[in-house]
Amino acid sequence: MSVRRFVGANSRDVMRQVRETLGDDALILANRRTEGGVEILAMADEAVDHFDPSSAPVPPDTSSSVFSLPVKDPLEAMSERLLREMQDMRELLTRRQPAPAVEPEHASDTPTRLYHLLLSVGFSEELSGEILAGLPASLTEAGVDSDQPLAWLREQLMARLAVLTEESSFFEQAGIVALVGPTGVGKTTTTAKLAARFVMRHGTRPVALVTTDSFRIGAHEQLRIYARLLDTPMYALDLEQPIDDLLGRLQGKQWVIIDTVGMSQRDQRVIEQIAQLQGGRSTVRLVLLLNAASQPETLEEVVLRYRQAARAAGAELDDCIITKQDEAGRLAPVLDIVMRHGMRVLFGSHGQQVPEDMAVATPAGLIDQALSSQPSPTHRSAAAPVSLPRWSRDVLGQGRRLSSVLTRLRQRVAGFAHLESIWDIAALPGGIQDERLDRLLDDVRSADHALGMAWSARRNERGCDWSMPDVGLDADGAWVALPHLQHRHPAGWQPRLAAQSDAHGIAVHLLPSLPEPDVLAWLEAQHLTWVSLVSASQRVYFQGERYTQRQLFIDSTLTHHISVRFRGQTMQLWSAYAEVQDTAGNALLAWYGEIRDPESAKRVGRRYWLTPARLGTDVITLLVTQLQSEGLAALTKRAWQQLKDADSGDVSTEIRLLMASGAAAVAGHLDTIDDDDALALRTDLVRLLGTQRKRRDTALLDGLVHVFMARDAIRQLSSVSREGLL
Repeated sequence: MSVRRFVGANSRDVMRQVRETLGDDALILANRRTEGGVEILAMADEAVDHFDPSSAPVPPDTSSSVFSLPVKDPLEAMSERLLREMQDMRELLTRRQPAPAVEPEHASDTPTRLYHLLLSVGFSEELSGEILAGLPASLTEAGVDSDQPLAWLREQLMARLAVLTEESSFFEQAGIVALVGPTGVGKTTTTAKLAARFVMRHGTRPVALVTTDSFRIGAHEQLRIYARLLDTPMYALDLEQPIDDLLGRLQGKQWVIIDTVGMSQRDQRVIEQIAQLQGGRSTVRLVLLLNAASQPETLEEVVLRYRQAARAAGAELDDCIITKQDEAGRLAPVLDIVMRHGMRVLFGSHGQQVPEDMAVATPAGLIDQALSSQPSPTHRSAAAPVSLPRWSRDVLGQGRRLSSVLTRLRQRVAGFAHLESIWDIAALPGGIQDERLDRLLDDVRSADHALGMAWSARRNERGCDWSMPDVGLDADGAWVALPHLQHRHPAGWQPRLAAQSDAHGIAVHLLPSLPEPDVLAWLEAQHLTWVSLVSASQRVYFQGERYTQRQLFIDSTLTHHISVRFRGQTMQLWSAYAEVQDTAGNALLAWYGEIRDPESAKRVGRRYWLTPARLGTDVITLLVTQLQSEGLAALTKRAWQQLKDADSGDVSTEIRLLMASGAAAVAGHLDTIDDDDALALRTDLVRLLGTQRKRRDTALLDGLVHVFMARDAIRQLSSVSREGLL
């Protein structure tokens, strides 16, 4: 048996049994409290990749009937599901993309030129190969004089560099901040710079300075001089003194900054120092200072060791400040390390003046400085030390790709962060999912900035017990990531249109069928933009005669065409229009469109629309949007089935439908846009999936669902680790 069950009186007792049986590297799959104490399912780490769920232990049937089949223990079912996710994650994280080989400097192809540039300014082979593996084919053959490849490279580097979005968000958050790092990195000067910037915003009363540096001669005096200049109090904390001893003296101070003792990353007391900072009742935010002028190998080790010390103390160390930028010959090495370890840069420091020589980090400024540095002819790049295993760097690389994709989706797709929140709710216990969903939707809708709505037909999808949600449109006409559930709208076309227009400012309505005349009259009276899909038998008046749409266009010659994405393929929409009236005499434009294969000119579909005549022919872009939105239902069905197979019925129908339709909207959005950023994002998303698909829209959908599931699996494993079970 791979999976073993352990039962003990308490957690310590049962963990002792696990270690004695399976060793210190045992993998905890699940735990729960029972009447007899604590029960844990565990297995040896090396058995994960060979685990067969069918071999997992099944408790005997306790029913009285001899014909009954076993009922599986929910704890074991959860452990099997977690193991499958871990196996999928291991397969995902162990995939590696080959880096382009280093060629001579005079090589003419674009990948080699960019690779040579990255290495020469100080980026590592690891990060350089990872980025260039996603170079779009359209840029591969770009000429030497083209600026597009370098612009694409700059955007890729910026997307991987996390920074503080607003300075105010750092100084407005009350609490205790501790600057940590090796000796001589500039902690005391940076402490003064941060304190000065806070005083400039909030005055001297809410701030206090603290030093733990009692080793360096004059260390207290240096910070005391800064404190006197800023007119702020300063306190000294001995290295072995608990931080709680200061809390009584810090009453009324909203923002406290601690200048810690500088220690080598190899000093074992680093762990003790961070443990001291985290041992009190107040949470201390750790910020690591990185000297831009240090050797890449030293910086790598500093980040690795200090983050290990933080984890050992039960803390997180994700923020950093880059110091001594003015002394660094190249900035790329430190940025490379920050990117590969997923840290966030808060500020950059470039001199001794307080507070002038410090600025909020900006991706554009840092990347431009890195790329414009003097290239090194030796191509020496930042390399991870021997202490970081190769497989660890592979895992970090895949994690960076995953993080980069999610970051760019948040920036690119309106409402994507809200869709992530829906996935977060799906991971909660079923009893609180609906209540959390109601609260989230209230908050989201009150701040929804959608410009339009692609309304879906008011019926269940074929073969489904749910109806396709309505999808919002942003200011650019792209789909918003969090759709609207139909049953949460008012009944009747006019009430639901009015609710969206009045409460949320929706001004554009793409209708699946022509509403009643009174609804059309209301739309016209409100001067709202609308288009309506109609049937071929829809009757209109043309030059005083009554025609069906089919009769009206039966002999029409289609002369205008525009490119569209239809059923995952690039097609052309050929169209014609005529000025008509409805039964009430309203001036309308009747439209006929044929979807054709651009290569064979074969017709694959036809559509009819009615639009207000006052909008003119510019409305064609809305017809394209509505046509392309037809594919969202099929994508939603696909995602719905994937989620249903994965969640074992633990997710409510509403939440699963929002997850599925939201993923479909994002995949459809990425499928229909063609700028360079979108192309790079599509490439990275499909690469994370690891396999090729014939249809681009379904490949993007599968990749997106895979990204969400990978994100959730990582979060689940991380939470188990923080609970002390691993």
